[in-house]
Amino acid sequence: MTDRKAQLAANLAKVEERIAAACRAAGREREEVTLIVVTKTYPASDVRILSGLGVRHVAENRDQDAAPKAAECSDLPLSWHFVGQLQTNKVRSVVDYADFVQSVDRSRLVTALSKEAVRAGREVGCLVQVALDAQEGGRGDRGGVGVGGVEELADLVAQSPGLRLDGLMTVAPLAGAYAGRQQDAFERLMDLSTVVRRAHPAANMVSAGMSSDLEQAVAAGATHVRVGTAVLGVRTGLR
Repeated sequence: MTDRKAQLAANLAKVEERIAAACRAAGREREEVTLIVVTKTYPASDVRILSGLGVRHVAENRDQDAAPKAAECSDLPLSWHFVGQLQTNKVRSVVDYADFVQSVDRSRLVTALSKEAVRAGREVGCLVQVALDAQEGGRGDRGGVGVGGVEELADLVAQSPGLRLDGLMTVAPLAGAYAGRQQDAFERLMDLSTVVRRAHPAANMVSAGMSSDLEQAVAAGATHVRVGTAVLGVRTGLR
C-alpha cells in the first residue's frame, strides 16, 4: 500500500467512525447518511485511490478543475456532485459530467441547466441551495437563495425538462442569526425540506455538514454530508 493510499484509508476510516457514532447518538442507521468526499484542489490520482477504498460520491466546486478530473476518472463507478457557485457560462461543461448540482440558487441557472441537460440527453439531479444568512429577497454570501424563495425555486426545478428535484443543500452560515449555531441551521433546513416534500415527495435529499460539523448535520437529519479536509488533509492551496 502506498503512503498516500494508507493515509487516505486511515482518514476515511476515522470519518466513517464519526458518521457511525453520530448516527448511533441520533438513533439513526448508518445507511441513512451518504458520505460525499469533496476532492477540490486534489488530483485525479486521489479520486482513483478513494474509489478503490469504496467511495462512491465525490464533489467539486470549480468547473475548470472538475471537468478534466471527471474525464480522467470516467471509468470509475462514481457519482459527481457540483457544489460550488455556478455561473451560467459554465453550465454546459458541468452538465456533461455532474450527476448532481447542489448549488441551484436562481431561476436563470435553472433555465440554463435545463437547456443543457436536454441538449446532452441527461437528467441532472438538482438541490436548491438555501442561504440562511440571506436578507429578504437576497442571496447568501456563499450563494444560495433566501428562505422565502425556496419553494418557488424548487417548483421551477421540478417542472424543468432534464432536471430532477432531489432536495435541499446548505452551508452553515458565518454571519446572521445562525452564525455559530450549526445544528440550529441544519434543523431549519430540515424544516424547509419537510415543506418542499409536501409538494415534491421524492425530493428527500438533505445535504448539510462538512468536516467540522458533520455530527450536528447527522443529528439534525441530513441524508448527505460533504467532507473534504478530514479525508484528504488540510489544503495548502490550489494544486
